[in-house]
Amino acid sequence: MSKKEIFLSLLRELRNRAADAELAEMRIQDAVARVAHYLHDQREQFFQESRPLSEEQRRIASRFFSPALLDAVRIVELTHRRLEKPPFYAEANAQGFANLPDITHMASLTFDDVLVFQQRPVDRVLFHARVHAVQYRMLGLERYTELFVRGFVRVGSHFLVPLEAHAFALDSRFTGNGGSAFSVEAEVLKWISEDRYAID
Repeated sequence: MSKKEIFLSLLRELRNRAADAELAEMRIQDAVARVAHYLHDQREQFFQESRPLSEEQRRIASRFFSPALLDAVRIVELTHRRLEKPPFYAEANAQGFANLPDITHMASLTFDDVLVFQQRPVDRVLFHARVHAVQYRMLGLERYTELFVRGFVRVGSHFLVPLEAHAFALDSRFTGNGGSAFSVEAEVLKWISEDRYAID
């Protein structure tokens, strides 16, 4: 093979890779838009049947969350039903997005300031959901969704997405710290300022 043929072959390979990367980016942007739309719609739907935190739930949470957040969040406890898989899951699987979170079996899902539980929430599960509410509040729906989707695409597991991993780390600290108070808002702000929710 001549030098010219080698050069042309390399050029074709680079163009193919660029086209593949562009297609992958378009798929990710489409996924971000669909997930953001789903999260917003679910928030609007469940807000209608949500209720504020109970006085006992607020009392326990007050050492970790600001009064403003505790005033804003609302909860829904599903009985005799479960969350359904999002309508875009089938198409996402067909496009190569594997290992999507099994929403029907998750203990809870946070839709911005509305926390939906598929069983009676224990303190740790409620804490975890409120951490996500703080993340939403500080990042905004669009940025939260983009970080979650891009993180999921890179690591292939929803448990390893930095937003989720941080929520698990903080709920572990909550259950294992012997009652010592800490500010979830300060912890989330620290991760945002250090860009630890993004995966490069």
